[in-house]
Amino acid sequence: MFQKIRFQANQIWRHQVVALLANLKVAIALLLAIAVFSILGTVIEQGQTIDFYRENYPEHPALFGFLSYKVILAIGLEHVYGSWWFLALLILFGTSLTACTFNRQLPILKASKRWFYYTKPQSFVKLPLATEIIGGNLNDLAQSLQSKNYKVYQADDRLYARKGLIGRIGPIVVHASMLLVLIGSIWGSLTGFIAQEMVPSGETFQVKNITEAGAWSANQVPKDWSVRVNRFWIDYTPKGSIDQFYSDLSVLDRDGKEVNRETIHVNKPLKYKGVSFYQANWDIHAIRFTFNNSPILQLPVSKLESQNGGRQVWGTWIPTKPDLSAGITLITPDLQGTFLIYDEKGNLLTTIRTNQSAEVNGVTFTLKEAIGSTGLQIKADPGIPIVYAGFGLLMLGVIMSYVSHSQVWALQVGDRLYVGGKTNRAQVSFESELIDVTNVVDQGAIASGVAA
Repeated sequence: MFQKIRFQANQIWRHQVVALLANLKVAIALLLAIAVFSILGTVIEQGQTIDFYRENYPEHPALFGFLSYKVILAIGLEHVYGSWWFLALLILFGTSLTACTFNRQLPILKASKRWFYYTKPQSFVKLPLATEIIGGNLNDLAQSLQSKNYKVYQADDRLYARKGLIGRIGPIVVHASMLLVLIGSIWGSLTGFIAQEMVPSGETFQVKNITEAGAWSANQVPKDWSVRVNRFWIDYTPKGSIDQFYSDLSVLDRDGKEVNRETIHVNKPLKYKGVSFYQANWDIHAIRFTFNNSPILQLPVSKLESQNGGRQVWGTWIPTKPDLSAGITLITPDLQGTFLIYDEKGNLLTTIRTNQSAEVNGVTFTLKEAIGSTGLQIKADPGIPIVYAGFGLLMLGVIMSYVSHSQVWALQVGDRLYVGGKTNRAQVSFESELIDVTNVVDQGAIASGVAA
């Protein structure tokens, strides 16, 4: 007895939970919460360092009076889309959609597929649209409805017709499509990753610097192939501003054989085995030069901090004597190949371009090449095909939902034909259609009377 009571209590509890999840207000609240946190994830920079958030979101004054770096880090707003609570919101919303589908939409569809006849004239009074045709013929009505693409069921003196059942399927398709989008988003968060690499021209690299990764993303990170940066360059406008970045990339297999090659630029990535390489940034890595007839030497170039928000520059110091007692400083603002040469006291000596020479401190300095580095953002998101399929299905479901589900009943009693109908939307169009159908029957009745 006690077990039976506990079983009934569990059944009641489960029914209440399902009813709560299927509630439209709960679904809207979950959707609004997802939208709010998605906006926050767009506004607040994602995947940055702690120092970045400490500098841009200080405690005093805090943004909006409460949003400081401590709040951001405590809640996980620096990686919203991969946080456990955001995934939990998606799962809850998906559960709500599923509950609504089984509790509401499927029963509505099941009820719409059932049909019946009206057997009494009084039943037509309950319908939104109803009329009585004296001398009307049930067969004429059936033919007229069939010409309007209705599916007609007829038995003796009774008739039922319907069309637009696909409109009842539409909301179910919409729910299924949203579930696909949610599944794709969750799968992408769990199995995808984001990485950033700064690679000089001519070097080969494997993806190592991963900034964000899902719990099951290990299999997505490339291990048996690598990428070589054949060349990186920048096109400049006549005014000297950057027009476009370009990286010539080759994908190499385990044996170093080229299996794919692509020149990428902003908004045109290289895609290989589900991993996309985007052009995102750039840097100056090093310069190559000679002194007199020396072999080609190479020194790294560092990015210098700009003062008062001034233009970013790169520079390096090059010794001109073996004991490092004298040297020159090279400064450049871009990769166009022009460098400024300064002495130890900070005086500008001259300007030099690649493949040009200058006499400094008693030696001939020849600038051979400035080596650029390409900044690549690397992403893998296995959930994207599922999300795209969900959006495609969503558009189809929305179109299907606009189709009206219309029903017509008729009853022949002697020389009187009772006709009525209802629809779930487009009431005016349905009324006009029903008038056209009954007019055909009415004209047939008049013609029969004249013939008689």
